[in-house]
Amino acid sequence: MFNSNILKNEEKAVFALRSLYRKYGYTPFKMSKFEEYDLYVRNKDFLVSDSVITFTGMNGKLLALKPDVTLSIVKNTKDLPDTVQKVYYNENVYRVSKNTHEFKEIMQTGLECIGAIGVYDIFEVISLAAKSLGAISESFVLDLSHIGIVSAVLDSLGCSRETGKKILTCIGEKNQSGIEKICAENDISEDGCEKIISLVGTYGKIEKVIPQLKAICDTDELKSALAEFESICSLLVASEIGEKINIDFSIATDMRYYNGVVFQGFVENVPTGVLSGGQYDNLMKKMGRKSGAIGFAVYLDTLERLNLTAKKFDVDCVLLYDESTSASDLADAVNALVAEEKTVMAQRIVPESIKYRQLLKLNGKEVDVLENND
Repeated sequence: MFNSNILKNEEKAVFALRSLYRKYGYTPFKMSKFEEYDLYVRNKDFLVSDSVITFTGMNGKLLALKPDVTLSIVKNTKDLPDTVQKVYYNENVYRVSKNTHEFKEIMQTGLECIGAIGVYDIFEVISLAAKSLGAISESFVLDLSHIGIVSAVLDSLGCSRETGKKILTCIGEKNQSGIEKICAENDISEDGCEKIISLVGTYGKIEKVIPQLKAICDTDELKSALAEFESICSLLVASEIGEKINIDFSIATDMRYYNGVVFQGFVENVPTGVLSGGQYDNLMKKMGRKSGAIGFAVYLDTLERLNLTAKKFDVDCVLLYDESTSASDLADAVNALVAEEKTVMAQRIVPESIKYRQLLKLNGKEVDVLENND
């Protein structure tokens, strides 16, 4: 029998997430390790990092090791009328690690829903994002925002695009004093400034925040965006993952690519987000597509930190033996422990850095317990 205990957290997550996505009709999508570099140049602001590993192909074209999966999927799918294409992936991407600040091969799992997407499809993707977090850890939270509402609030201020970008940065930082300073410097009305600050301050469970948003959304554009958001939120509240979702408008992202809902996922003991996603119809338009799209990625490299924090033992058993032990008896003892779904390390002495549940010693064919650490 396969023992899942020997897998790292990121490896366990891959198996669990594949199974989850297949249950909802998502099919695997495979792609090349590299694409033409031009794809990333044209959409560099969409990338997590603008550092890309490049090389020249045999035909003279400049190619790049894949730093992103979504762009490749969009490029390699077609618009199909009245159809929703649901795919998931487990791919390695090549980008600069936030931990080491060097290029790293990073395993990434996620899904994309492309086509004639509606309220149900958006709800399903958000639900699967929450369930993905639940497959990683029981202690998780999914923060949800809506770019349409943020964009409409910024439009209502009547400020320049550059000023709007500065305010968006402050929203992402929850920087109230920064917003007030920008508004004062650009003659934005007190009412407009208060509206932005109120938006930044709206955080919490869906049932608490929606009434607060209704007080802010006083234009036709805002009311329309809120109506769409509310229809999605009502489905989430009625689902089993509703209590795990917070509304947080500090999830600020590039409005040239994203529209509608955006979200980030967090698990206990990992200080950074392990999942991010959203609706990216604007990217689809930029790439000449008519379809809508929503998806998310799970950043499996962040789960390395979860391994370090959550792992109490390196191995279940250290089995000590000496020169008088026969190889046959040792093999039998090890296999017996493995059959009990335990991890076991056979050693002549206890390694200095190994953390173990049990210290055992093999005397002939008998296994004696020397130490228990449970």
